[in-house]
Amino acid sequence: MPKGKRKGKSDRDYRNNGSVQTSDDESFNDNASVLSNFSEEALEDKLTEAVDGLTQKSAQGRCNCLEAICKALIKKYIPSYVIDRKLTLCDAVERCLKKGKGAEQEYAAQLAILLCVQLGALQDCEEVCRMLKPVLLQTVSDKSVNATIRGKCCTALSLVAFLAGGEMGDVLHLMQQFEGIFAGSYLKGDGSVPNISPDLAILHSAALSAWTLLFTLMSPGDVYRMLDNSDDFNPSLTQISELLKSGHLDVRMSAGEALATVFELGCDYQDDFGENLKDDLVEVLHQLATDSHKYRAKKDRKQQRATFRDVLHYIENGDIPELQIKFGQECLILDSWVRRKQYDAMCYVLGPGINIHLSENDLLRDIFQLGTKILINDITIQRQTKLERHLVNAAAFKARTISRGKNRDKRSDF
Repeated sequence: MPKGKRKGKSDRDYRNNGSVQTSDDESFNDNASVLSNFSEEALEDKLTEAVDGLTQKSAQGRCNCLEAICKALIKKYIPSYVIDRKLTLCDAVERCLKKGKGAEQEYAAQLAILLCVQLGALQDCEEVCRMLKPVLLQTVSDKSVNATIRGKCCTALSLVAFLAGGEMGDVLHLMQQFEGIFAGSYLKGDGSVPNISPDLAILHSAALSAWTLLFTLMSPGDVYRMLDNSDDFNPSLTQISELLKSGHLDVRMSAGEALATVFELGCDYQDDFGENLKDDLVEVLHQLATDSHKYRAKKDRKQQRATFRDVLHYIENGDIPELQIKFGQECLILDSWVRRKQYDAMCYVLGPGINIHLSENDLLRDIFQLGTKILINDITIQRQTKLERHLVNAAAFKARTISRGKNRDKRSDF
């Protein structure tokens, strides 16, 4: 190469004298439409590959595919993609719950919820619920299945029923199924606390939490009539209160959450709801809110005190701690135990994707009364991930190279 003739010099010459008609910005704009859809198209390609892999013989392979699908459905709200493959996905969930083990069943239960989250605003959600409810209920009732997996299926079953809606009679039937599970933590006939294993305690806690979620669908009038003036409805306020004496933290906290929700709905109808139990209940809650027993783990004591302080303040004074959840340009206010329970249930399944779904998912916006979606101005520059910035830069570089190549001098001609 002649002295002073560095690679790229001709590019600068052409740019300086104006002979090149395309700029970096123009090259970027030419590819803007492709870039805007690149992420979603790549995601759908990966999703399709994972869906196809659900029928493979390898259990670990199926598990990996289920995990990949769940992660994708958490990150993106894509009901149009899911609706075209709902039967395939439902068949896979049913097959994995029946024949799979451990993590495969766990991811299958999670996928069942995510299908309803994606299709919740459509009638297809009810169809998914009808298809998956029997197999989930069968897994929950099967005592040969690991207790932790049964707990996951309890949560899945309650969320699927909650998101799909349906008849209140079906909801009450499910609540009775859950009550039959956590009844194992009620006090014995002699008033002693039953001795249950940690795994079984997790199952009882999950069943009670699932029962509470479905309880939020009941009207205040029904709650008052069924729990305050009738012995026909199980569990009674007394039985739920007994769970506060459980030796397991998860069961105690689920019981406190359930009591706060029950009292809130009952008192919405009439202020004297549960009046005959309040004094004894306040005493137990006060003990839990100030518990300093050294035989409990420090973390457990801290978590228990924080939870039961809120429950105690509500039962005593009707005070509800208000929480504000900010996402994008909006803010969700959790000012009731019912809302907190429903939000916690959504966070359980969506995790870090909750903000995306609060912004875009029609069903979640309806549940939390967020109104119509806020349209963001196209000019607004949204924060990009490192991968997205890399893809944008790579596409712009490629477009630049192509446009410059067309105007570059052809050294081979000389």
